[in-house]
Amino acid sequence: MILLLQGLQSIDYLWWIVAAVGVVVFSLILLVVKRYKRCPSNKILVIYGKVASGQSARCLHGGGAFVWPLIQDYAYLSLDPMQIEIPLRGALSAENIRVNVPSVFTVAVGTDSAVMQTAAIRLLGLDVRQVTKQAEDIILGQLRQVIASMTIEEINRNRDKFLDSVQKSLTPELEKIGLVLINVNITDITDESGYIEAMGRKAASEAIQQAEIDVAQQQKKGSIGVAEARREQDVQVANADKSRTIGTKEAEREQIVRLAELDKDAQVGKSQATFEQQALVKAQERQMRVTVAENEAAAVTGENTARAKAVEAEATLKVKQAEAYQLTESRKREADAKVRELQYLAEARAAEAMAQKIENEQRAELEAAAKAQKARIIVDAEAQAEQIRLQAQAEAAATFARLEARARGEYEMLAKKAEGLKRIVEGCGGAQQAFQMLMLEHLPELAETAAKAIANVKFDKVVVWDGGSQNGKNATANFLQGLAGSLPPMLQMMKDIGGVEMPQFLGKLSEPPAAMPTGAVPMPPPAAGPAPKTPPKA
Repeated sequence: MILLLQGLQSIDYLWWIVAAVGVVVFSLILLVVKRYKRCPSNKILVIYGKVASGQSARCLHGGGAFVWPLIQDYAYLSLDPMQIEIPLRGALSAENIRVNVPSVFTVAVGTDSAVMQTAAIRLLGLDVRQVTKQAEDIILGQLRQVIASMTIEEINRNRDKFLDSVQKSLTPELEKIGLVLINVNITDITDESGYIEAMGRKAASEAIQQAEIDVAQQQKKGSIGVAEARREQDVQVANADKSRTIGTKEAEREQIVRLAELDKDAQVGKSQATFEQQALVKAQERQMRVTVAENEAAAVTGENTARAKAVEAEATLKVKQAEAYQLTESRKREADAKVRELQYLAEARAAEAMAQKIENEQRAELEAAAKAQKARIIVDAEAQAEQIRLQAQAEAAATFARLEARARGEYEMLAKKAEGLKRIVEGCGGAQQAFQMLMLEHLPELAETAAKAIANVKFDKVVVWDGGSQNGKNATANFLQGLAGSLPPMLQMMKDIGGVEMPQFLGKLSEPPAAMPTGAVPMPPPAAGPAPKTPPKA
């Protein structure tokens, strides 16, 4: 009984152990299920607390991870795009012109490991409004910096370059807080001075001018095409007429040649038949004569006489045959020459007709080409005149603007110069004193310029030719006396006009020089040492 009770107590104890183990296992399973966190595709799972050494958080994009209780916790960062409106106004461009660039920027938290880590540090726990406020401040600063580095013309015409510059400038700055730039949409670009609007009007004017030029060019091409089509038609018709005429003339020429050949063959056959008939007759006569001669020779003188007569008759016959053959050949050659003459005459007439036809065709082609060239020249001249007129208008407008700016600059320079002269006159106490001061101020420059003018002149010798004496004095003495006499009035004039009094020794006259003999007076070249006391003799 005691053993039974002990056995029952052991069984109850085992059930309690099994139940306790089951509770622990279920609790562990429930803990694992509850603390295993999955990361959605549009969020970043940030596990913070005690993570890997050297890191403040562990970021996951997709998948899942177990979050240890007590020592770790988690949070999510949304990857939804955020649109930030930037109503930028009055930004200074590189030309110091204020530009209005309202735009919309789309940003989001980056999924790169370094960017996610930065976002977990900078943006975890902030709402959308706070995140967009930080991004807006960064975008405003970088956008103003990009606009300040570009001209209005570059911003307006080269939008791709402007957007690329904005993206390159914003991307590293936004990554510093864990954001990336998705899209940039420039709503409009305006300026307070109306420069962009003026550029638009200029572009529209250029487009209109280009359209007018294109229309003129198309009209020119159409006229040229019509002229070329007509010329091609005339050329084809002329070629067809030429082929027909050539074929007709060739048939006529072949007919004439064939008739001449037939006539020639008939004449040759007739001549050959006549010759053969004459040869037969001559042979019969020769045979008869030989027979008669043989009979007569046998009867009268014998065999030798008959042979001599036969030889003589044979010689005579050969001579006659040669004469007949020569007459036949002469007539035959005359007939051939006549046939060739007729043939050459027909060929010459055909060639003349062909040359006349070719000349007419060439004249027609040249006239058609000249007409087409004339039409092309007229169209080109009209298009060129229109282009020159438009170019002249543009150049006139540019010249007017350039001259107006130059006139303004010269007016400002003259105004400033007049103001400075006015102050100089007021400071010197009068116009004469100011003139004296300015003249004395520029006197060294004038003396230096005069010295430079003759500094490089080298005198080998100076020869003075005197034309004779007048009134007891030669021309050289009169010239020197007149030059010396003109110095005092000139110095007095400088004193009266400019108020500058020169030294008196410049105006003193020495005794009149003695009359110099007529002739050449060579002067020595200037030396570096002191001048000689007595002039050289002639």
